[in-house]
Amino acid sequence: MVRLTRIYTRGGDKGKTSLGTGKRVAKHDLRVSAYGAVDEANATIGLARLHTAADAEADAMLARIQNDLFDLGADLCTPEVEGETRQRLRIAASQVERLEREIDAMNGDLAPLTSFVLPGGSAASSYLHLARTVARRAEREMTALAARETLNLEALRYINRVSDHLFVMARRLNDKGARDVLWTPGATR
Repeated sequence: MVRLTRIYTRGGDKGKTSLGTGKRVAKHDLRVSAYGAVDEANATIGLARLHTAADAEADAMLARIQNDLFDLGADLCTPEVEGETRQRLRIAASQVERLEREIDAMNGDLAPLTSFVLPGGSAASSYLHLARTVARRAEREMTALAARETLNLEALRYINRVSDHLFVMARRLNDKGARDVLWTPGATR
């Protein structure tokens, strides 16, 4: 369990930070960028939750995702070490599968799309679209890292499903898609 008694340590004053293994790396390291983007996605979901309190089911799903995103951050900040026997917190297939079940359940009530959706319609939906775009950036950071280092495949699957989940929930919270703002190609020519 984490116990923080002091918030500043001065350990990062020279542009370095510690990974979960204790290794010191630059704060602009790909790994740090990846879990930093995951943290940003989590923060934007927190903003969305300010507008989902009236929908207990949606709010509970988002609360689970926020907790999972901390698990994902823990997974990313601790590189996989070959032959290590210590059990590390990693994203599990069951977390991905839960997202898929929730996506399928929410999407089952929505009309098929006839165009791309623009962010808008309601405050909750707008913030969920913002969170979705940040999650996509986190995914890009993670795939860049995965091109250089070994990553937990479930972590990559998880961040991909999070953005899908946020998209479908944004539509659900837009009166099941009735308030979606649809793209009209070339409308402003």
